[in-house]
Amino acid sequence: MKLAILYEDDDFVVVDKPAGITVIPDRTDSHTDLTQLLTQQLKQKLWVAHRIDKQTSGLVCFAKNEEAHRHLSLQFQEHTVEKYYQGIVSGKLFPESGEIREAIAHHPTVAGKMVISKHGKPSHTTYNVLKQWPLYALVQFRIYTGRTHQIRVHMQSLGHPILCDELYGSDKPLFLSSIKRGYKLSLNAEEKPLLSRLALHAFSLSFQKISGEHIHIISPLPKDIQACVKQLDKWCS
Repeated sequence: MKLAILYEDDDFVVVDKPAGITVIPDRTDSHTDLTQLLTQQLKQKLWVAHRIDKQTSGLVCFAKNEEAHRHLSLQFQEHTVEKYYQGIVSGKLFPESGEIREAIAHHPTVAGKMVISKHGKPSHTTYNVLKQWPLYALVQFRIYTGRTHQIRVHMQSLGHPILCDELYGSDKPLFLSSIKRGYKLSLNAEEKPLLSRLALHAFSLSFQKISGEHIHIISPLPKDIQACVKQLDKWCS
């Protein structure tokens, strides 16, 4: 797998992560991770400064040396990195923009799951609806803190989980037959889902280089989420 590099200099490299692979090795998953793939592609050591979920696609930045890693890690700790995501949620949001400040903690009994808890770590997300259909919405999110599953937990707390989220909503894929009236499948044919993975994409990343220059990288929605938006526009507008 050759990864799409969207930005690279002597200190940093930003890659467009496909959905379905972890950023770092996962004890429960023996498949190749993003760090290993990119290290092999660039043939050099890399430092991980942040992560996104396995089933989330989009922008991930790596440092190429220890100084760059310290510089970038400090920006993440101080919440000065601007991180925007786009995703499809279930239901129609009202109001169409808002702010969520709900603390997040590990689930007391389910490993790998997070919950809203007054004993959790402060978490801050803002959202803005880009497109709205009767049963779904395309939403842009900004996260000011980087808690595990932050957007997913916050949207579940509003009653609008991310589409195809098996942990915080439903793992049921999105089929054309569920949004197109009068849909008919050919005899003996099996309908393929429009989307069967988490409908969340790390869309935009902005940070400061060691020189003080600001870098802003954008990754457009991947083809699978774009296809969902196109079909929802066509049949649900």
